[in-house]
Amino acid sequence: MLLLMKSFILTCFSLLLLTFSASAQGDAIAYLQDGSKHYASKNYKEAFLNFNKAIEVDPTFAQAYYMRGNAKKAFDDLHGAMKDLNKAIELNHNLVDAYFTRGTLKYELQDYYGAIYDFTKAIDLNPSHQQAYYSRGMAKQQIEAYEDAINDCTKLIELNPRNIDAYFLRGLLRIEHGRTEAGCLDLSKAGELGDIKAYEVIREKCNQKCFVREAY
Repeated sequence: MLLLMKSFILTCFSLLLLTFSASAQGDAIAYLQDGSKHYASKNYKEAFLNFNKAIEVDPTFAQAYYMRGNAKKAFDDLHGAMKDLNKAIELNHNLVDAYFTRGTLKYELQDYYGAIYDFTKAIDLNPSHQQAYYSRGMAKQQIEAYEDAINDCTKLIELNPRNIDAYFLRGLLRIEHGRTEAGCLDLSKAGELGDIKAYEVIREKCNQKCFVREAY
């Protein structure tokens, strides 16, 4: 009888813990959702407070750390943003958005190799992540890895043949890499798709006499 009573008490205690855990998780999700709405409206203070509450309720909530990192980044608290993004990735190694956002933060801090690593992780987890290909191409441009950067733009164009930014960046990269004609054609395509500033670059870099002789 005593053993049965102990077993019954343990079972009840376990059920209470599960109920409490489920309730806490629901509260954390609610705070995250409210915070995300404020973040989308650029009300970063309220967003930050809600993400804080989500983390207080559930300290293992990776998505809440990720979103709080975004809010801190909006406040230019780059160190705090990096810490939260690191924590989000530590809690969830498959959180694509955290890798991508940390990559953009590293890019802003001119840590281009670190940015390339994070963009690559985002692509490994989501091979169709268009913005990660574009951002990685930009980071590779900064370290003068032109051919690799061109390949990223090409992959992006395969994923989205109407991606204006990809044509514009590939055009610049090809010109920097000495492939003037191909680069100018890419800039022309960017202009055709609606990027008016592409024509400014064309006038500056594609209409020189040396290129006209080269074309013939």
